Amino acid sequence: MREAIQTLPGSKIREVANAGLGRDDVLAFWFGESDEVTPEPVRRAAADSLARGETFYSHNLGLPELREAIAAYTSALHGPLDAGRIAVSSSGVSALMLAMQMLVGQGDEVVAVVPVWPNLTAQPAILGAQVVRVPLRPQAGAWRLNLAELLAAVTPRTRVLLVNAPNNPTGWTLSRAEQQALLDHCRRTGTWIVADEVYERIYFGGATAAPSFLDIAAPDDRLVVVHSFSKSFLMTGWRLGWLVLPPAALPAAGKLLEFNSSCAPVFVQRGGLAALQSAETFVPGLVARLQACRDRLVAGLHALPGVTVASPPGGLYAFFRVEGEDDSLAFAKRLVAEHGLGLAPGAAFGPEGEGWLRWCFASRDPLRLDEGLQRLAAAIRL
Repeated sequence: MREAIQTLPGSKIREVANAGLGRDDVLAFWFGESDEVTPEPVRRAAADSLARGETFYSHNLGLPELREAIAAYTSALHGPLDAGRIAVSSSGVSALMLAMQMLVGQGDEVVAVVPVWPNLTAQPAILGAQVVRVPLRPQAGAWRLNLAELLAAVTPRTRVLLVNAPNNPTGWTLSRAEQQALLDHCRRTGTWIVADEVYERIYFGGATAAPSFLDIAAPDDRLVVVHSFSKSFLMTGWRLGWLVLPPAALPAAGKLLEFNSSCAPVFVQRGGLAALQSAETFVPGLVARLQACRDRLVAGLHALPGVTVASPPGGLYAFFRVEGEDDSLAFAKRLVAEHGLGLAPGAAFGPEGEGWLRWCFASRDPLRLDEGLQRLAAAIRL
């Protein structure tokens, strides 16, 4: 067994969730998904595909019609983009691993903005890369980037800059000026940018989508943008994602897809196609519901004594801390055991998140959030 695997920490979110398994009384907000089911047109398209017997292998890079639809969807958000830059993957996390496999190896340096979903920093570590962590820092509950610090960390020896924005767990989002500064700097250092932009549509800043590197980058820039159908299309269990790559990188992506998963299931891809075709009929409504949930939860958290929180500009999460509760894993386990409230410990996202808790507010019934707030209030009063 490789040492990199043996020393890889397990998921602290799963550790908390496992403590609540089999209990019907737990309000679970620990995972990053809505409790709304996938829209009916998407489910119907997949069912029809299965009924037609579409159960065989397909092209490594994805169905041509799905790649064209992804290109059209992306072009509507960020300007013209050719399907020859699209590779379909079996989930967003698989797309991220493909990007890492394509770009980094033993001893390479990867700079990551943290705290962040732990899979992002684990993947380059699995491949033997050295991960340099540049932290966001909280100011009155809101997380901020020190741009000068990040630029100083990215040097000609940096193979990849890894950025997730809107960010899981903090909701922090890059500004257009910050993106331009990072892109210009990485052009000078020869560094690849891998941008995890899966939450771009779950953005509350008054635009259809959060700022994207695709808005400002040239097709041949050293940029890989990763997306998923999970969050914006309510398809977490379907496992379907995509990458936007420079055209010259597409053959390499095809080879890696062959050696990792061969292809995404055709019936799942048919569901993805239906999701894109009907996106504007349900995504704006989903975002509006999520914003209402965010506002309700953040207001409730603000009202509790000793709680520090800010309203996130994007994503599915309120990231907050409770005064005196510095061990987030122990606190999260106690909330499950004693109060039936399931939250993700901030330590799951790296040492920068220690002392904080992540609450996924994507609930179709806002009263669940109110009940959760009552349980948290009871825990704080003890």
